Amino acid sequence: MIVDSLIDRYCPQQKEKVYEFLRFCIVGVIAAGIHYGIYYLLQYCIEVNVAYTAGYLIALVCNFFLTSYVTFRSGPSAKKAAGFGVSHLINYLLHMGLFNAFLWMGISRLLAPVLVLMVAVPTNFILLRWVFKHKNK
Repeated sequence: MIVDSLIDRYCPQQKEKVYEFLRFCIVGVIAAGIHYGIYYLLQYCIEVNVAYTAGYLIALVCNFFLTSYVTFRSGPSAKKAAGFGVSHLINYLLHMGLFNAFLWMGISRLLAPVLVLMVAVPTNFILLRWVFKHKNK
């Protein structure tokens, strides 16, 4: 596989972390798709901040289980759910601040969520990695 050979060649000591990040990206794309799809459908019939929040909350539940099982390969727990919730509260506030800032700047309400993800995803990975990896030590 091409990815294996690239990882083995350029960062063999970090192989598990690279795969973990790739799994995070795949799960993130799925969660972002759920979030954006719900937002896209709802933003035509309800206020955009409510639509954005509804999409975020539904994607949040899916994301927790996918992050537990797929990204970090550990089972869900109440402790992880609490850490995930706090992480996502911070992430949600970042999302809403950026989303409304982009709307205020005149960016289309269909493009604004995409731009938000470009900033929020790396921040979220760092927070979630801490919750799922470092809190267990």
